[in-house]
Amino acid sequence: MENNRNYFVAILLSVLVLIAWQFLYVSPKIEREREAAQALQAQQSEQSGATGDVAVTPGLVEGAAPGGETALPGVTAPQTTVAREDVLAQSERIAIETPSLSGSINLSGARIDDLLLKEYREEVDPESPNIRLFNPAAQADGYFAEVGFIADAQSGPAPGPDTVWTATSGQTLTPSSPVTLSYDNGQGLVFTRVISVDEHYLFSFEDTIANSSASTASVAGYGRVTRFFRPETAGIYVLHEGLIGVIGEEGLQEIDYSDVEDTPIIAQPKATAGWMGITDKYWAAALVPPQGAGFDTRFAHFTDGRARYQADFKTDAQAIASGASVSATTLVFAGAKEVPIIEGYETQFNVLNFDLMIDWGWFYFITKPMFWLIDFLFQVFGNFGVAILVTTVVVKLIFFPLANKSYVSMANMKKVQPKLEELKAKHGDDRMALQQGMMELYKKEKINPVAGCWPVLLQIPVFFALYKVLYVTIEMRHAPFFGWIQDLSAPDPTSMFNLFGLLPYDVPTFLLIGVWPLIMGITMFLQMRMNPTPPDPTQAMIFTWMPVVFTFMLATFPAGLVIYWAWNNTLSIIQQGFIMKRQGAKIELWDNLMALFKPKNKQT
Repeated sequence: MENNRNYFVAILLSVLVLIAWQFLYVSPKIEREREAAQALQAQQSEQSGATGDVAVTPGLVEGAAPGGETALPGVTAPQTTVAREDVLAQSERIAIETPSLSGSINLSGARIDDLLLKEYREEVDPESPNIRLFNPAAQADGYFAEVGFIADAQSGPAPGPDTVWTATSGQTLTPSSPVTLSYDNGQGLVFTRVISVDEHYLFSFEDTIANSSASTASVAGYGRVTRFFRPETAGIYVLHEGLIGVIGEEGLQEIDYSDVEDTPIIAQPKATAGWMGITDKYWAAALVPPQGAGFDTRFAHFTDGRARYQADFKTDAQAIASGASVSATTLVFAGAKEVPIIEGYETQFNVLNFDLMIDWGWFYFITKPMFWLIDFLFQVFGNFGVAILVTTVVVKLIFFPLANKSYVSMANMKKVQPKLEELKAKHGDDRMALQQGMMELYKKEKINPVAGCWPVLLQIPVFFALYKVLYVTIEMRHAPFFGWIQDLSAPDPTSMFNLFGLLPYDVPTFLLIGVWPLIMGITMFLQMRMNPTPPDPTQAMIFTWMPVVFTFMLATFPAGLVIYWAWNNTLSIIQQGFIMKRQGAKIELWDNLMALFKPKNKQT
């Protein structure tokens, strides 16, 4: 039984260390490097631009067209050194102004290529720049969404990337004032587009094609999200950043940038429902084709002209009889991945699994309830940090019966310690007889020797779910607590090695051992000292040094996670102490603390 105890302890420690190191230690460091790279890229992009917008080469195709003989229009986007403002000024535009967005639509291609997120900034500082999602294609960080058409040769030209639409109604797009664009191809086809936007992040492209020619026309629609640069990503599989979509029965497709570089065109089967786009940690751009009609999808990386990443779709061609017209609506999402907003779009527009744009992971059945609980408590208390503390109490109450049973078993283990010592003295080095005697004793006293592991083991999935919520949901981004914690999704910014900011110098990243990691380490140390020191020297050494190791590792975790762990430890100490006292078991905390300062007797 003692060997089983060692086995379970080893498993527990291995799981904790793997989670901490693989998922949690590396990611904050990479995140800081990513933010630094983006800041440098933004600085460089201010000095880059183009002499005009995207130059389109007629007939150039971007690889094989998805599911049809007519290819999507291709682009080349030369990058030159014109300032961003000058690039925007060189094309006719429709302004965008909503409570959440500002920017403009380029009438060349009716392309959304200028978009600012008004409610989000790059840093916690309220004076830092707003997040800029889209930029004109000719810039270093070009990124846009576009919806257009492809017609057969007999039908004449169809509006594509280089088509200059005419604004027939409205000059500024707002939630209460849509704009109307039109294009006449000169051969009997008139395209009318009404663009509307809600107060958040969803654009609606309502297109009508009227055929006044003497023959039947054949027209297909297309949409694409194109990015001309590869952003820095966290690089860990706890979070997906790259190309993404839900394609009919194929379900969720998560394509890394490296995957599409290795396989330049990843085509998907024809579907009648779904969406596709490109996602970052907190932001995304996605297209929702006309649902119910057939469309082909692909995720691609093109290297002709300028390298670019693209998620696109092409609808089945529609035959438009002489004198007839057809209509279709394409939705474009461009903005922050706010959970209630995205789930609202899924319900309102019946978009297949649109909520999967947020990377809940395999354990979504734990992660999503954890988010909703924290978000509900935030609405009540107005502080995400307080919401995390109350969430910890709720989780404790849910698992109270099992934890209570475990602590009772641990208390009973303490009560039989004298009998265990007698067995060890009686059997000496006969380990087989000792184990048999211990098993009989455990059976007689109705004790489960591994029951004490359950409270910690149960904490692991909750810990991971909370980490996932803090890491992937934008609601936790830049959420303050109290005092020096102004961003619960970032590590504690203080360090004991400069006396928490009292000394006027910065310390290396690996020495950023802040106040909350220290509190967590102390509470973990006290919790472990509630129990007798393990008799096995290896176990004793592990249990002695584990709080120190975890203090250093958790120092790079999101502060909200460290606060949760420290508060959870505190509640566990109180709960365990109460149960032990009720069971009549001795609380070892004080004796174990005093033993640390007593001189060790050397054996001769």
